Amino acid sequence: MSFTAASSGAIFRPGAWYRNLRKPKWTPPNWAFPLVWSVLFCAMAVSAWLVWEAAGLEAWPHLALYALHLLVNAAWSFLFFGLKRLDWAMAEVICLWIMILSVIIAFARISVPAALLLTPYLAWVTVAAALNFRLLQLNGPRGEGLA
Repeated sequence: MSFTAASSGAIFRPGAWYRNLRKPKWTPPNWAFPLVWSVLFCAMAVSAWLVWEAAGLEAWPHLALYALHLLVNAAWSFLFFGLKRLDWAMAEVICLWIMILSVIIAFARISVPAALLLTPYLAWVTVAAALNFRLLQLNGPRGEGLA
C-alpha cells in the first residue's frame, strides 16, 4: 500500500517546470528527494506492519486512517507536479501534515515503535510544507513567476 502511494512521485515528475522555479537557497538537492522518500515509505510500511502485528483486525480503524493518509500523500505530487498548482499543493500538504500527526497518535495507542517510525516522515513533510510555501511566495499559485 505504501509503495503504491509512492508511485505517484514516479508518475508526476519534476521536469523542466520545477527546475525553472525560483527556489530558496535552503532547497534540498534534487538527489535527496527520491532517497529520503524511499526511506520514509519503507518506514511507513514497517510502521503499519507493526500495528497489524500488534492488534490484527482490531487495528482496522487505525489502518484505514493510514490508507486514507496515503491517498492524501499521493495527491500532492499530482497537484504540485501534475497540475502545477503550488497553491492547491500547499493546502493539501497542510492536510497531509495533520493526517500524519493523526496516524502517529492512532498508532501510538497500539505500538509506540510504530508511531516513532513515522516521526521522521512528519519532520520531512514539515520541511516540504515550508518549501512549498516559499515556492508559492516566489513563483505564484501556478509557478509562473511573479510579475
